[in-house]
Amino acid sequence: MNYIQIKNLSKRYFDVNALENINIKISKGSLFGLLGPNGAGKTTLLKILATLISPDDGKVEINEIDLVKKPRQIRELIGYVAQEISLDKILTGRELLDFQADLYHIPKTKKLQRIQDLIIKLDMEDWIDRKCGTYSGGMKRRIDLAAGLLHLPKVLILDEPTVGLDIESRNIIWDLLKNLKDDGMTIILSSHYLNEIDYLADTVVIINDGKVIDQGNPNYLKSKLGGERISLKVREFSSPEESEKVKEILNKIDGIRQIVINSAQGYSLNFIAEKEKDFLTKLKVELAFSKFEIFSLTQSQPSLDDVYLQATGKTLQDAEIFMAGKRDLKKESKQSMR
Repeated sequence: MNYIQIKNLSKRYFDVNALENINIKISKGSLFGLLGPNGAGKTTLLKILATLISPDDGKVEINEIDLVKKPRQIRELIGYVAQEISLDKILTGRELLDFQADLYHIPKTKKLQRIQDLIIKLDMEDWIDRKCGTYSGGMKRRIDLAAGLLHLPKVLILDEPTVGLDIESRNIIWDLLKNLKDDGMTIILSSHYLNEIDYLADTVVIINDGKVIDQGNPNYLKSKLGGERISLKVREFSSPEESEKVKEILNKIDGIRQIVINSAQGYSLNFIAEKEKDFLTKLKVELAFSKFEIFSLTQSQPSLDDVYLQATGKTLQDAEIFMAGKRDLKKESKQSMR
């Protein structure tokens, strides 16, 4: 069952297409991952799902309810935890959760038990009665997540919930999300951490520059590449012309395919090599014949970053650096408040 359906969704900020013709289906009770660099459109998509901004085109349905036409009904179904954390510094964590529960009109008989359950699940007993202004980043994130879960939402929307967190806080949140999914909650998780999406998500959509470039089960996406991922440099920093010459050499070697020149990493060459082919000996001979040497060569199993690299010619980290200077996030924020 497709519990959430996103059809031909688009959103523009002035002359920038933040989202362009997005089509996504999310099954009930699954953990759905959104992977991509900062500025790729992930937060815009999540804000639309949380009814905080409206799309320019397209349609979104959650449990067959039209999100644009019936936002109040959608809000009864969802919990939203934004990337930015905003807590009252004077209240204790327990007081903040109590106040949040009253905003949800949760009966007192249920409110206290839900708060206590979340305190235990998120391992907050030792500091829950301290003022929020004294909390570390990991503590603040756990309180924020607890506030989004108080009303027992059917759909939990999380925007970068573990960014900048310590390992202990991240593992606690990971365990909670797995348990919530096992209990039937539908979770939408935005992240640029490859290992987080790989570990947690049943399905992942990779977004770049406002467009979906691939989607599916993480293991399936990696298996489509096949073979081993190889990164090759003939010198520490090559020129574009030199890399093109090496690419021509690689194209002639049996067992090597999907060659991508990564300009952001010294014009290194990334490609997939079939495991059963002895490409390395042939590679050394062909390079030496053309007066090239191997400066560095690394081999690894395909990852989600390789899926991204093959589709865009950049790693996620490279794309993040590129996107950081491309969009005016302050201008987009101002427009979204209109």
